[in-house]
Amino acid sequence: MKLTKRMLQFAFLLLLSISCVLSSSQPEKPFIQCLLHQSDDPTISNIIYTPKNSSYSSILNFYIQNLRFTSPETPKPKLILTPVHESQIQAAIYCSKIHGLQIRIRSGGHDYEGSSYISEVPFLLLDMFNFRSISVDLESQSAWVGAGATIGETYYAIHKKNSSFSFAAGNRPTLGIGGHISGGGCGPLVREYGLAADNVIDARLIDVNGRILDRESMGEDLFWAIRGGMGANFGVILAYKIRLIEVPEKVIAFKVRRTLEQNATKLVHKWQFVAPKLPRRLIVLLKIDSVVSNDRSGGKTIQASFLSVFRGDADELLQVMEEYFPELGVMKEDLKEMSWIQYFAFYDDHPIEDIVQILTSRVSTSKSYLKAKSDFVQKPIPEEGIEKIWEKLFEEDPLAAQLQWTPFGGKMDEISESETPFPHRAGNSFIMFEAIFWNGTDSSLAQKHVNWIRELHDVIGQYVDKNPRGAYADYRDLDLGVNNVGETSVEQARVWGETYFKKNFDRLVYVKTRVDPDNFFKNEQSIPSRLAHFSS
Repeated sequence: MKLTKRMLQFAFLLLLSISCVLSSSQPEKPFIQCLLHQSDDPTISNIIYTPKNSSYSSILNFYIQNLRFTSPETPKPKLILTPVHESQIQAAIYCSKIHGLQIRIRSGGHDYEGSSYISEVPFLLLDMFNFRSISVDLESQSAWVGAGATIGETYYAIHKKNSSFSFAAGNRPTLGIGGHISGGGCGPLVREYGLAADNVIDARLIDVNGRILDRESMGEDLFWAIRGGMGANFGVILAYKIRLIEVPEKVIAFKVRRTLEQNATKLVHKWQFVAPKLPRRLIVLLKIDSVVSNDRSGGKTIQASFLSVFRGDADELLQVMEEYFPELGVMKEDLKEMSWIQYFAFYDDHPIEDIVQILTSRVSTSKSYLKAKSDFVQKPIPEEGIEKIWEKLFEEDPLAAQLQWTPFGGKMDEISESETPFPHRAGNSFIMFEAIFWNGTDSSLAQKHVNWIRELHDVIGQYVDKNPRGAYADYRDLDLGVNNVGETSVEQARVWGETYFKKNFDRLVYVKTRVDPDNFFKNEQSIPSRLAHFSS
């Protein structure tokens, strides 16, 4: 029987529609074919992992620090790419655009909401852990650091080259450089040298068109945006060039703990007036927990840990503390001398002799389930407000909840709000990290803890500035608001965007619209493009 022309057309359209359905339900197959076709590298298949690969789960979970996102219900990537060459990333961007796979970019895994490796739509995970080369140039006092390197690896590489230098970054060695810098990067040198992002002098990035750009070719607007405005909004960060900071051969540190019975409330209240005004070479962080009381009653108390590192000698530190904060009662026996890099072991109560292992380990040994929030505090919280915070902490088990307060002042007061996308500078006394940790997969238990930290956040909200209330982009919090699965208007994104970036949000939208007009790089809290929303 002969087929008519109309029947042939119908058959062709039917086959085409079946093909489209199969492609949309299994987009990874045509994507892989595209990737193999685009690359001249015969080893590219070695960097592709699908759920059928035996090592898929281990690669996915290895860098997930928050165990909330390891459950079977958590959306998983259609495939994982672990590129070793820039050309493989270029091919991935090209094929993702053609075959409708969203890209999520992971450089460390400390993402508190998992947005760098989770999506509700079909996506691939671009895991950057192979991009971790570190090249230190002592002559220019700078270093190129791959986005997949950790800050611990960075500290150690610089120290090996010359122990008189370091970098102004965070306290957690397993933080990935790519995410840490692109959100700001706050650490123990913040009062003298600012954020990690303030000490970036160049960068390399692959944009939506597959071009490899440095500072000169990307232009100052884009270079501005990726130093605090979350780099994954604008492309794939390959590396940052950082400015090295001089550190002494030895520093002095102390960790003084005080409970409620030892006047902790008044000491915490006084700390707020003192810590932002101390000499810049000195930082005194504050960690706050509820702990089991030592009075054998089995009850709970609040423990405030005053954690300090000083780039000077012991006698000078004692003089400074006596002048500024005599109530704390720091004694000579509280002081410990160590190298600068050993401080990062001391910070987390690890033996300072184990510092090489601590800095070079790429994952935390204490993964847990957690939910975190943040605040910027402008005026000292009164004692009655501090006592309300204690009341909330007592509702949780000992050591389950933790607050960390990091003082600003010094250099942070001198940097304009618009210098980088991170706007929380002058006028902010300290940044507050709020977290709840638990073990167990029970969903009702998880919801109980999440509800608790939201209530704590409400209590703290009575004592911080609003309109907008500030939050730190590196401590991503989806409670602040999320984008639509499809396109999101600028005004909808402004709800969470101004919380992180204040007036800098509009400039970030401008940069996004110019460099990624179709909003290819996106997640639950990504900067929207005005053109993408208009065209939708």
